[in-house]
Amino acid sequence: MEDKDVNIVNVHKARQYALKLLSYRGRSERELEGRLRKKGFPENVVSSTIRYLKHTGLIDDRALAEALKREAMTTKLLSQYNAKMLMLNRGIPKEIVNSMFILNGGNEDMANAEKLVEKKLRSIRNLSEEKINRRLYNLLLRKGYSYDTIKGVLKKKNFKED
Repeated sequence: MEDKDVNIVNVHKARQYALKLLSYRGRSERELEGRLRKKGFPENVVSSTIRYLKHTGLIDDRALAEALKREAMTTKLLSQYNAKMLMLNRGIPKEIVNSMFILNGGNEDMANAEKLVEKKLRSIRNLSEEKINRRLYNLLLRKGYSYDTIKGVLKKKNFKED
């Protein structure tokens, strides 16, 4: 085979592999580039595949960031900080991540922390107040909430903060 034929075959294989990856879940441009490189595709094939996927609308970092934010904030009840970290770890550019959180204040964090506490309280009601307080505090810390938010939520729920 000629070099041109090999390149066409590589481009086809790279596109098929990228489509397979995208069928599992949404991926960022950077994440797909990394996976294609790891698979051993040449740089020109990787860039051609990424251009193709962007042109067809299969890769859209802004749409992926919105979906990840919605999942992190409503389903996982993460703090804004942890939601940002989730997006950055998935390869979303920092500018896009920051633009997703510009309009929101800390109110969303407080509301999410309260929902999380309510949800957790259902399963730990029988424990002593000290244990409940400790478990709620540690849960909120793991989810990325600030000390001030944790203190405010626990005070609102009539628990003393550590």
